Amino acid sequence: MTSKPDIQRLLDIMAALRTPGSGCEWDLEQTFDTIAPYTLEEAAEVIDAIARCDRDDLKDELGDLLLQVVFHSRMAEEEGSFAFEDVVEAIVAKLVRRHPHVFGDARNLPSSEVKAIWNRIKAEEKAARTERRGQGVDTPPRLLEGVPSGLPALARAVALQQKAGEVGFDWNNARLVLAKIREELDEVEHTIDQSDRRAAEEEIGDLIFVVANLARHLHVDPELATRRANEKFIRRFNVIEEELKKKDVALAEASLDEMEELWQEAKRREKA
Repeated sequence: MTSKPDIQRLLDIMAALRTPGSGCEWDLEQTFDTIAPYTLEEAAEVIDAIARCDRDDLKDELGDLLLQVVFHSRMAEEEGSFAFEDVVEAIVAKLVRRHPHVFGDARNLPSSEVKAIWNRIKAEEKAARTERRGQGVDTPPRLLEGVPSGLPALARAVALQQKAGEVGFDWNNARLVLAKIREELDEVEHTIDQSDRRAAEEEIGDLIFVVANLARHLHVDPELATRRANEKFIRRFNVIEEELKKKDVALAEASLDEMEELWQEAKRREKA
């Protein structure tokens, strides 16, 4: 195969890897089920690269995520379901269909009408999927059934809240969500007093769910915000470790007061 700076080169490589007798043994053993966890992992790596503002890594991770699309498409082609070209055709058709204000005859409409058209088109697509899956019109799916269960927990929480919000089940502003967070915190505190682990798990879950809702109201991605908080924690803890090492003090031997003082120093450095 000659070098091609286009998608066909990648498709050819994937086909070669999946060719019995001459391909890669590991690639040939894979199925949709075994590859699915890698797909989630690669999507998470993309988000991580974005959180770190590392464009070189983002380029690489987007390539890895693209490979997942190609891998699934190749396996589908082998079983006669669809091919990569069908995936591209489907998303192109969907984008054009959902944007008549860009590609169709609905140009120059106010945003409220554009949103109404978008919702109508999505409802039509949902009805078509329901019919294709063999669900009768007399038994339509419930509103929240369309939210994928395989999403990361925070992302799924936001998706569920957005769906419910579409029919009016939502707070009107962020301050009302803050009040709910305070209520949930009181309930968590109550489980601490009761030493009830199961109740604590439930109430902490409720608290996290509402915090995700606050993030949504503030137009913040809670998954990305949590990742950045994780990285900030790592940076600051690394300062503690480095400063203790300079003093020849092992982490396990340092007191909490010593580590807290260095933590505050790390915060001051970042602010400076």
